[in-house]
Amino acid sequence: MTGPSHSGLQQPVGPVPTAPTGRVAENIVHFVRVLRAAGLPVGPAHALAAQEAAVAVGIAEREDFRGALGAVLVSRYEQLPIFEQAFDLFWQDPRLRQRSLAAHSPLGLPAGERGPEPEISARIAQAMLPAASLPERNAEGGVAGAEPVFTFSPREVLQHKDFETMTADELAAVKTMLAQLRLPLPELPTRRTETAVRGHRVDLRATMRRATGAAGTLAPLRWRRRGRRSPPLVILCDISGSMDRYARMLLHFLHAVTGDHDRVHVLLFGTRLTNITRHLQHRDVDVALARVKTAVPDWAGGTRIGACLVEFNRRWSRRLLGQNAIVLLISDGLDAEAGEGLAAQMGRLRKSCRRLVWLNPLLRYEGFEARPAGIRAMLPHVDDFLPVHNLQSLTQLARALEAPAARGRTARRREDAE
Repeated sequence: MTGPSHSGLQQPVGPVPTAPTGRVAENIVHFVRVLRAAGLPVGPAHALAAQEAAVAVGIAEREDFRGALGAVLVSRYEQLPIFEQAFDLFWQDPRLRQRSLAAHSPLGLPAGERGPEPEISARIAQAMLPAASLPERNAEGGVAGAEPVFTFSPREVLQHKDFETMTADELAAVKTMLAQLRLPLPELPTRRTETAVRGHRVDLRATMRRATGAAGTLAPLRWRRRGRRSPPLVILCDISGSMDRYARMLLHFLHAVTGDHDRVHVLLFGTRLTNITRHLQHRDVDVALARVKTAVPDWAGGTRIGACLVEFNRRWSRRLLGQNAIVLLISDGLDAEAGEGLAAQMGRLRKSCRRLVWLNPLLRYEGFEARPAGIRAMLPHVDDFLPVHNLQSLTQLARALEAPAARGRTARRREDAE
């Protein structure tokens, strides 16, 4: 992405203007474009507002300038880290900017200039990296001229890449892949029977009906067998600030699951519990997610897992957890109330369903330990404890649901927690 040279607020030359000149105003427009490429919902109106804010506070003080731009360009708390990184990288020494972006380029830095890799978001790096500096890629997604053995298909790379580290383009591609995923639920025997060619129970009514029209000849016996049906699926998804990126991506997957099965119920919780099943039933995923955003007032806020489970057990468990329901609990287990009353509510939830599966994005770390009080209170009551941070983890979830519940591991976790 090419653009005008930066003004370099850290090293001003000559008198510092108190209002943006033509060059600074042009850089502000370019900065807004960078934020938009990084995924922030900004446009021409925000660029005009940013220039008006710069006129109001001037650019003599860097922190005042930063605060003025942030006030008009950032609309949600979760957007602040992206803005901060983009501001620090954009409005600084152009040489440092070039080194930071080159470190994230597939071509890398020259051998004599390599140093510690700057810790910047991949979304920011992609938004600010000039298009000309990117290597030419072939039809398979590899770098032109590179050995085929070292190239990987983009789809395979996205299967294992963490949602938190994806660029804006990668997030868009993964959303399409999530919409195509399916969650095969196991079919369980029901109490009701159905007509079958062979079975263990004679269908007396069908047999007598067949014998009536047989004119005295022997009529073959008709049989019935127990029917099979997928159990209800209840999904409780954490939408607190620490789960924001994962929850936004998983909603696309939950929309696909809701449209693929007839008895799926999705509830979101942060500081309160919200049932969004009706909103996700809309066929258009964009319309469905827009309705969810309107219906959920506590997105990216705090977390009160215990209080939300109390409400679920009192209001929803008897309606939704019948007929051997499976419960998917998606949360990192970081509770603002330090796990107060959480163990009792998790125990009650476990007794009300056939299987309780906990999906935790923190399991992506190899050295994960159940140290927080909320995690220690919840862990002994789950049947399966699985990661959920990329596409590969969702594939593992499908395999886990097809296999029997790991009750032995649950018992050992209960003993370790005690």
